[in-house]
Amino acid sequence: MEIERSIISRFKQWKDKPKRKPILLKGARQIGKTWAMEQFGKECFEYTAKLDFDRQPELKQAFSVSKEPARIIKELTLYCDVPLIEGRTLLILDEIQECEEALNALKYFCEDAPGWHIIAAGSLLGVAVKKRRMTVPVGKVEIIRMYPITFREFLRASDSALYEYVENITEPHHLPEVLLNKLKTEYRRYMVCGGMPEAVVAMLENQGMQTVDYTLQNILDLYELDFAKYAEPREIPRIHAIWHSLPSQLSKENRKFIYKVIKSGARSKDYEDALLWLEDAGMIHRINSVSKPNMPLSAYEEPDAFKVYACDCGLLRRLARLPGTIVIDPAANYTEFKGAMAENAVLLSLLDVCGDDTPYYWSSEGKAELEFLIQYEDEIIPIEVKAENCVSGRSIVVYNEKYQPLNRIRYSFLNLQQNCGLLSCPSPLAQWSFKWLH
Repeated sequence: MEIERSIISRFKQWKDKPKRKPILLKGARQIGKTWAMEQFGKECFEYTAKLDFDRQPELKQAFSVSKEPARIIKELTLYCDVPLIEGRTLLILDEIQECEEALNALKYFCEDAPGWHIIAAGSLLGVAVKKRRMTVPVGKVEIIRMYPITFREFLRASDSALYEYVENITEPHHLPEVLLNKLKTEYRRYMVCGGMPEAVVAMLENQGMQTVDYTLQNILDLYELDFAKYAEPREIPRIHAIWHSLPSQLSKENRKFIYKVIKSGARSKDYEDALLWLEDAGMIHRINSVSKPNMPLSAYEEPDAFKVYACDCGLLRRLARLPGTIVIDPAANYTEFKGAMAENAVLLSLLDVCGDDTPYYWSSEGKAELEFLIQYEDEIIPIEVKAENCVSGRSIVVYNEKYQPLNRIRYSFLNLQQNCGLLSCPSPLAQWSFKWLH
C-alpha cells in the first residue's frame, strides 16, 4: 500500500517556479523522504536519477574535480542508467551529508544552472552538518522540512469517503454523530501507529497490533543506534536519557521540561547540547513559553521555559510502553498521559498547517496555561487541547478575559461548533480547523 503524501504537491509547486533553487529536504529518519522524492520523479519527470553517496562513495569524485555544473553533470552520466537532461530529469542526491562538495555544489547549480531540478536529502542531515562543520549554501537552496504522515494523509488512505466529506466542510456546524464517531475511531488508530510509513501500512492493512509495535520498536532501536553513530561519545548517554525521559516529562500535570526528571541534580548546561542534537535529528519538537502573546511571538520567547514533544505520537506511545489497546478503548483511563498523547498529536497537525510559524505556549503565574499559541497570518491564535470529552478548566477563559483575541480554538472530542469566537473542534479535524476561523 502506498500513502499519498501531501509534500509531493509542494514539490510540484517548486517544479514550476521560474526562479527555482535546489531543494534541501530535512526530516527525521524513516518518515519516507526517499520514497517521496522518487514518487515525485515518477509523476512529474521523464527520467529520475537517484544518486546515493552512502551506497556509491565513488560519486564524490564528480564533485571534487570541479564546481562547474556542466562538468559535474558530464561526470555523473557515467554513474546513471537514465539520461541526464535539463528540465526532463529529476536529480536526487541522497545521503548528501556524506559529500560536502556535493552540498556546496548546490550553490553553483542555483547560480549557473537553475534549469536543473535537484532535490538533496540525507539521514540526520542537521546533525551531520554540525558534527562535521559543513557549510550549507544559505540563500542558494530551498530548505523544506518533511514530517511523518499526518492524520489528514492517514484518513485519505483509510476512509476516502469520510476524507472527502471533511474536505468539503465549509462552515463549523455539528457533524452527524455517525461521522464524528468514525473520525474518532480513525484518529485513535492513528494515535496508535503514528505517522511512520511502515507502521501506518501495518495498521491500514490490518496486520495486527503486534506487527505495529514490532515496526515501531525497530525504528526506536534504529534511533538508538544513530546516537552511537552520529553523536559525540560524551553526549550519547545524555541524549539517551533525554529521549527516554519524554514519557515522564509529558506525564506531569505541568508539562514544562524539568531537567531533574532526567536525573537528580541534572543541570541545563550539561544537557543543552543533547537537546539540540535531538532537535537537529528531527526527533523532538521544543515548544517555548512566551511572556506575552504579542506580535511577533518570537520577540517574547522565554528560552529557559519550554516543553518537549516527540516527532511522532506512535513512537511516543511505544517509548512509553503504552499498549495500543488502551488508546483505542474510549473508556480507558490513563490519566495524565492521555492528555500528553492528545497534545502531541495536535502539535503534529499544527506543524503541518503553520509551517515555519513555530507554536509557543502561554502560562499565567501558575493560574492558567494554554497548550499552544500560533502566529497565524496577522493574528495570535490561542489553542487549548483537551483529551477526549473532558473540557473542564478555565485557562482559555482566563486568556480571553485578559487579551480578548478575535479567535480561539479548543480541540477535544466534542462536536464541531463555533460560539462567540471560540471554535470547538474535534481533534481529528485540527488540520482543517484554521479555514473555519472568522
